Amino acid sequence: MDVTAIREETPGCQEVAHFNNAGAALMPRPVLDAVVAHLQLESRIGGYEAETREQKKIEHVYDAVASLIGCDRSEVAMIENATRAWDMAFYSIPFQKGDRILTAKTEYASNYIAYLQIAKRIGVQVDVIPNDEHGQVSVEGFKNMLDERAKLVAITHVPTNSGLVNPAEEIGRVAKESGILYLLDACQSVGQMPIDVDRIHCDMLSATGRKYLRGPRGTGFLYVRNSILHMLEPPFLDLHAATWMTRDQYEIREDARRFENWESNLAGKIGLGVAIDYALNLGLLAIQERIQFLAEMLRAGLKTVPGVIVRDPGLRRCGIVSFTMDGFEPEQIRAELCRSKINVWRSTIESTRLDMEERKLEKVVRASVHYYNTEEEVERLLTALR
Repeated sequence: MDVTAIREETPGCQEVAHFNNAGAALMPRPVLDAVVAHLQLESRIGGYEAETREQKKIEHVYDAVASLIGCDRSEVAMIENATRAWDMAFYSIPFQKGDRILTAKTEYASNYIAYLQIAKRIGVQVDVIPNDEHGQVSVEGFKNMLDERAKLVAITHVPTNSGLVNPAEEIGRVAKESGILYLLDACQSVGQMPIDVDRIHCDMLSATGRKYLRGPRGTGFLYVRNSILHMLEPPFLDLHAATWMTRDQYEIREDARRFENWESNLAGKIGLGVAIDYALNLGLLAIQERIQFLAEMLRAGLKTVPGVIVRDPGLRRCGIVSFTMDGFEPEQIRAELCRSKINVWRSTIESTRLDMEERKLEKVVRASVHYYNTEEEVERLLTALR
């Protein structure tokens, strides 16, 4: 990986030391150029006409996602963000009163709010899988909770508030054996590590474009396995997701695009396709190795800073590095670093309440590295904290 060349075609690297990649990564020049070029084309010849002219580029994103996660293009839906992609899958599941949803302690707030809404509306039961001694989802605990009422297991692969990587493949193996539906929130993992839906055995997976894929904001995708598509009716339909056959009859699409709607950000779709190509050309294994190297360098350095405690649990950890610093609020740290043109973020209890409550944390600083960061930038961050 030629980090120097990558940084040269990443305009933001000339402006800031960016450690907020779990929020939104810096776009590389090819992605930016692709988005801007399509917007300019729309401004010159019209939106519909630009869509017709660039249909191959728009359709390419489905092939790119399929290559990225190891599925068929018919199993891919393009959605405006990861949360809405997750929602479209979750709210299409035909829950009945008494069904059980099994989830993780590190589950993201938007997902858990959806569980509570369905529990209130239909009468399902939400059960939280315990963590193991390493702070990750307990596979044995999941096994022990399974019964005939268990309808869905839904977990967040990498939580928003730490570098933990939950054992998604092991959970998937158990879910497949038991015949329970499996929905994986891969918002923070896609793009920073190899993801293969067949290895994970997930039935549904949601992801975003703006984080580790380095795509534009307002882009995301949903994967739904072909074998379960017939079981899922989207919570709302339009003339793209279904066809109006007669005055009182419609037919839903047979592919995953039943979860889409007609109007979408076409420039964003093109840009996301370019971003995925960019990642695939670099290689997801190389990306993962680079990110893990920088993250562990940062964690080791943080342990030498007085008052800092690294807050990342788990046997396996990724590019998100969370920490607290005695005497300083996370927001104060973020603001001070921002003045030095160093970007970090903070994660609060409202985003991952179950996990943060158990660990007696209200807020943490979240520094998330990417492959275009340098060792010098890591040292710059550590020096600023000191």
